[in-house]
Amino acid sequence: MAEILLFHHAHGLTAGIRAFAGALEAAGHTVHVPDLYEGRVFEDLQDGFAYAQEVGFDAITARGRAAAENLPAGLVHLGFSLGVLPAQALAQTRAGAKGALLLHSCVPVSEFGAAWPQGVPVQIHGMDADEFFVEDGDLDAARALVASTPDAELFLYPGDRHLFADSSLPSYDEKAAALLTERVLGFLAGVR
Repeated sequence: MAEILLFHHAHGLTAGIRAFAGALEAAGHTVHVPDLYEGRVFEDLQDGFAYAQEVGFDAITARGRAAAENLPAGLVHLGFSLGVLPAQALAQTRAGAKGALLLHSCVPVSEFGAAWPQGVPVQIHGMDADEFFVEDGDLDAARALVASTPDAELFLYPGDRHLFADSSLPSYDEKAAALLTERVLGFLAGVR
């Protein structure tokens, strides 16, 4: 079974994030879910994003790195949207990463290094008409990552919802979230 470090999105550590972690734990995995917002949860995405900007994206990433410090090296790093920043940073720079799951976002590999690390599998999931994923360059970054390594897969879902895998948000899409979860569990089953 895999050991996972899961980072939340800009709303904060919502009930939906906890439920997603619970589903992974129910499948036998160990999941660590640090609170990058130190207890704050935002109902409105823009308010949560404004908080992240105020704190600073580098500080959010640093909080993610700090959360990993006392954990073993052989982790799968999983991020929801904003949480992709620390998840992708750790997957690319922390020795021993077993994989990465980038949900609703992807940043250019060049943000954290020259290339994606060899032998570290990665899945990227997003909706094909999500303005944050498509128009902000995440889809281009995801396609470039997939083109750069045989260990990467991109899954696009029909729709325009951003955080469709968080069951506590209005953007939740049950059908797409179920397929995403199935694919994530399949990925985790293959982690050695």
